Amino acid sequence: MYSLLKPLLFQFDPEKVHYFVTRNLRRFNKFPGGAAVSRATWDLKDSRLEKEVFGLKFINPVGLAAGFDKNGEVIAEMANLGFGFVEVGTVTPLPQPGNPKPRMFRLPPDEALINRMGFNNLGVDVVAARLAAYRKNRPKGQEGIIIGGNIGKNKVTPNEDAVSDYIKCFDRLFDVVDYFVVNVSSPNTPGLRALQEKEPLMHILNTLQQRNNKNGISKPILLKIAPDLTDDQLNDIVEIVTETKIAGVIATNTTISREGLTGTHKAETGGLSGKPLTQRSTEVIAYLHKKSNGAFPIIGVGGIHSAEDAVEKLNAGASLVQLYTGFIYEGPSLIKRINKKILSV
Repeated sequence: MYSLLKPLLFQFDPEKVHYFVTRNLRRFNKFPGGAAVSRATWDLKDSRLEKEVFGLKFINPVGLAAGFDKNGEVIAEMANLGFGFVEVGTVTPLPQPGNPKPRMFRLPPDEALINRMGFNNLGVDVVAARLAAYRKNRPKGQEGIIIGGNIGKNKVTPNEDAVSDYIKCFDRLFDVVDYFVVNVSSPNTPGLRALQEKEPLMHILNTLQQRNNKNGISKPILLKIAPDLTDDQLNDIVEIVTETKIAGVIATNTTISREGLTGTHKAETGGLSGKPLTQRSTEVIAYLHKKSNGAFPIIGVGGIHSAEDAVEKLNAGASLVQLYTGFIYEGPSLIKRINKKILSV
């Protein structure tokens, strides 16, 4: 079905198509029997896919990466497509429109996307309310869906005050997400990646860890890192995770590299995702896993366009995987294909 729709959808602006598809997906799931059809077509339930990672039980190891559902609007619909967990965001304390449009570009010859969205979202209060409503009215059969909250700073907040933005998001989302992701690796907020340096990053993570207790409950905190880090910087990441005792790492975010691209929009600024990232993200996963002796879980994301790509990341040391660009290029059947492959190996 998706193979028939994809050529038509790819004729239009990617951001407009995204909203068109998600809007109609919500409508389809509201039709009598629509959600059941979606689950029957794409979802795969098998207890052998269940996995416990950083204290949470995942019904399967394939998740939706942050950036697709920025405002927590389609969690139920993504679960019906077979995702085992959904990461919302990136969420900032205040609403912000993001960067000027156009800000998302397809590179079909490279099976890639370039985006410079700029953390466009409705703000943490709106997202928190939506997640609370989803949890209160969670559809039958979705009790096991894990929700992650990817948090960032507002563009206008200077780096020296960034920790206050992360605190606001952390506190507001604490009761409605299962785990947190600290995003300091997007290339689309000016100066954000400077927060990946050891001193400011330690400050943010230690501050959140100090607040990570509410009525005796703490939430796993993960760090999302860029694929463009050097080995020395990756060594620092291992030290930071060890010293701050956060739960793990998401490897990787989008890249600023443009090596080997042939698509029309290859010169656009922003973060590159998709197949050109497949090898590098796997290399980062393998490096972190080996350097740390497997001391912490890694969620692998970047260039997963096939079941084999996902298994490579799991074999490299990832505990879970996430999709975004591969989901757009390959369609929802990719989720089931990955889960079937995992069961077969």
